Amino acid sequence: MHSTDKKLVLSSQQIQDRVQELGKEITEDYQDKELVVIGVLKGAFIFMADLVRAIPLPLATDFIQVSSYGSGSASSGEITLVASPAQPIANRDILLVEDIVDTGLTMRWLAKHFEEKGANSVRICSLINKSERREHSITIDYPGFTITSGFLVGYGLDYNEKYRNLPEIFHLVL
Repeated sequence: MHSTDKKLVLSSQQIQDRVQELGKEITEDYQDKELVVIGVLKGAFIFMADLVRAIPLPLATDFIQVSSYGSGSASSGEITLVASPAQPIANRDILLVEDIVDTGLTMRWLAKHFEEKGANSVRICSLINKSERREHSITIDYPGFTITSGFLVGYGLDYNEKYRNLPEIFHLVL
């Protein structure tokens, strides 16, 4: 990838500063609760790793993987559960961690899924909120950044499984 192929959107320092702020907010809200932080694979794994280190509470971590794309490049509108968390959900407080919330379909489905599994509460933390494409009503309890346009890569966000390892977030010029 040439330097002209991408434009810096968020520096590593901006991301880390916001992750620390989110960690403080979450810590305040989850005192004396049975917190389970569940990352949505694959994009959230880098953000979640930094986020849980910014939450000085006893907590459990796990992951879930879903698909809404099938074999195409546009969402099918159907959610398929690919991998479930191993942690028990009932009577626990769930914090879903996502890299980017765009249409809201996946997060709405996941919130309902965990509520049906008996979670005490389900809240959402997303690094990126792209609400201009929102098709499904969803509340992001802990939003990182609102970015209105562009195809984003880096810090867990990918294009064809590449660029997740970049420490910053870029607009990718396709």
